[in-house]
Amino acid sequence: MTHLKSQNNLLARYHKVVEEVTNHCHLANRAPHEVAVLAVSKKHSSDDIEVIYHAGQRCFGENYVQEGVDKVATLSHLAIEWHFIGPLQSNKTRQVAEHFAWIHTLDREKIAQRLSEQRPAHLPPLNVLIQVNISQQDSKSGIELSAVMPLAKAISELPGIQLRGLMCIPEPKTAEQLAQEFDAMKQAFMALNNTYPNVDTLSMGMSGDAQLAIEHGSTMVRIGTAIFGERH
Repeated sequence: MTHLKSQNNLLARYHKVVEEVTNHCHLANRAPHEVAVLAVSKKHSSDDIEVIYHAGQRCFGENYVQEGVDKVATLSHLAIEWHFIGPLQSNKTRQVAEHFAWIHTLDREKIAQRLSEQRPAHLPPLNVLIQVNISQQDSKSGIELSAVMPLAKAISELPGIQLRGLMCIPEPKTAEQLAQEFDAMKQAFMALNNTYPNVDTLSMGMSGDAQLAIEHGSTMVRIGTAIFGERH
């Protein structure tokens, strides 16, 4: 009975998130299909992921390589699109190249080269987002906006990977400051799209700032706790 209750709570939270994102889109005069929900499933069980999958969710984000690879194997019977959204060390690139469809945290040409070399030939290109350290935090990964175009050019010349856009994790700030940073990301994203037509993804916004991110052009919001509840 408890298990059924927890499943029902999970489904209720998931449907509420989808409804809220749809409402945010309407308020921003955007079509709901323009903004994807990435369910951040790190530290949550494969059973919970499967429940959400059967409710219609297809894109899931993992932060830790080994945990993610284990889930990819456990849930290989489902048509899940797996996104790697954590920091990536060069000794873990092969596992991401072999098991994930997307990586959101590319910020070095060396990592791009390794992913390119290690992407299996039978798989479609690995979709990559460049992580921008938009708040210029010492503790965060990512590059400055001025470095986006040079890195994009290097990525565009590599086989096996496909540049799809930008990602950021801004520092918690006032709505006004956040809006400025989101707007700077949108301008960089549009400039990138002008040069590289395949660029179509701006991954920004999480549970606390999704509405603001959607107002400023986000095409993908990363939602974890609001869907899955607190991590055990």
